[in-house]
Amino acid sequence: KGAFLQARFAEGILRTCIQYGPAALKRPDDYEARANLMWASSHAINGLLSCGAEVAWSVHPMEHELSAFYDITHGVGLAILTPNWMKYVLSDSTVGKFAEYGVNVWGIDANQAPLLTAQQAIEKTRAFFTASLGLPSTLREVGIGEENLKVMAEHAASHGLEHAFVPLRADDVLKIYRASL
Repeated sequence: KGAFLQARFAEGILRTCIQYGPAALKRPDDYEARANLMWASSHAINGLLSCGAEVAWSVHPMEHELSAFYDITHGVGLAILTPNWMKYVLSDSTVGKFAEYGVNVWGIDANQAPLLTAQQAIEKTRAFFTASLGLPSTLREVGIGEENLKVMAEHAASHGLEHAFVPLRADDVLKIYRASL
């Protein structure tokens, strides 16, 4: 809210990853692709995007629990959880932000219903992770089942998720984990 420039920076970083991620995977020696991804990564984590913006990570604490309990890399966990989190928190109060993301990052038609745009953006995000990057789309694909989800949800919820973009409690996190199975 009120962080127009930071949102545009974030969108540019995402578009860079979409442009160059698949290229770097296909051609690991592609200097341009790798350099652009390194710049994007550096700017994504250096704090610039959060300056003057209300920020509270949601999916990261949820994924940290996956990595604490299982042998899964952070990026793979994020790729599995993020589309399910997006779908879970999509509502009348968040549809505008997700529609903006769909238009500005994925180039979805701005003249259609915002809910449709938001839903398409979520599906494009999932497809990018799975089809374009070849990442798994479910927790079961990486050997994670139901057994530790409840305790992981409780741990994740204890790390400030009540202040997130959409506040989440342990039962919300558990639902997102289960949707990710």
